[in-house]
Amino acid sequence: QVQVVESGGGLVQAGGSLRLSCTASGSSFSIDHTDWYRQAPEKQREWVAGMPGSGVTSVTGRFTVSRDNAKNAVNLEIDNLEPEDTGTYYCNVRGLRNIRGTLLPFNIWGPGTQVTVSS
Repeated sequence: QVQVVESGGGLVQAGGSLRLSCTASGSSFSIDHTDWYRQAPEKQREWVAGMPGSGVTSVTGRFTVSRDNAKNAVNLEIDNLEPEDTGTYYCNVRGLRNIRGTLLPFNIWGPGTQVTVSS
């Protein structure tokens, strides 16, 4: 099985920066795409930023997605945090698993990490 877990959330002040990490673990798999989503209280989950499996860095406004090969992680850095950035941040990983020679697609969400931005 492939497991995905996020880390790095916490309480931060507006104007600061925060780095979240998404780590996928398991055996015999490859990643096609990693995306970050967030869900604010009483709102729908929304896409934040993402990167293909072969990517190194992707910038979308205040959000930078980067790969940390040493930790086998994909990071999301948020600059100039705003109270509106408060929410639970989720990592979604899509790819292929090799199960006895057969490649099968997977689409897995992590449990999320909470980010709270104080004004």
